[in-house]
Amino acid sequence: MRSSFPTGQVVQREMQKKGLEDKKERQILIFTLASEELGVDISCVREVLRPQKTYPLPQTPLFIEGVIHLRGYIIALIDLRKKLIGKPMEEDLNKRIIVCRVNKSIVGLTVNSLREIITLTKDDIMPTPEVVATQMETKVISGIARVGERIIPILDLESILTKNEVAELSALKQ
Repeated sequence: MRSSFPTGQVVQREMQKKGLEDKKERQILIFTLASEELGVDISCVREVLRPQKTYPLPQTPLFIEGVIHLRGYIIALIDLRKKLIGKPMEEDLNKRIIVCRVNKSIVGLTVNSLREIITLTKDDIMPTPEVVATQMETKVISGIARVGERIIPILDLESILTKNEVAELSALKQ
């Protein structure tokens, strides 16, 4: 089952979770980053935004673009490409901000574009090969989805930041 993702609308996580838990299925939001497809579990996603005015902050990690103001809240904006690949995000007309929960913080993740939301069974998601997992500094991939001929790594947002980075993000909220 595939559906397009409407930009700017709040994801109705609770409704989706109720129907999927019984079937052992997961909904994955597929996006692009440097022309590669990646996914995140939609249960972490709060909403998707078009680019917003970003306010840079001094003395933050290089992958933090700054903060955005969203309905009375200040949200740290993470350049996901810089965090994962080490290169900054290029300007892209399809650029989006995925607002999600990461380690008890609400953050925005900038990505090149959104592709789709897919529903996968547990059999569609394979574990990360051990030789790859042992080489990672942190366990950023929770599994690898097989979607037809496509192979899509699924990010583990809870593990994407180091403990020091989580502490720095927590300091931004205060």
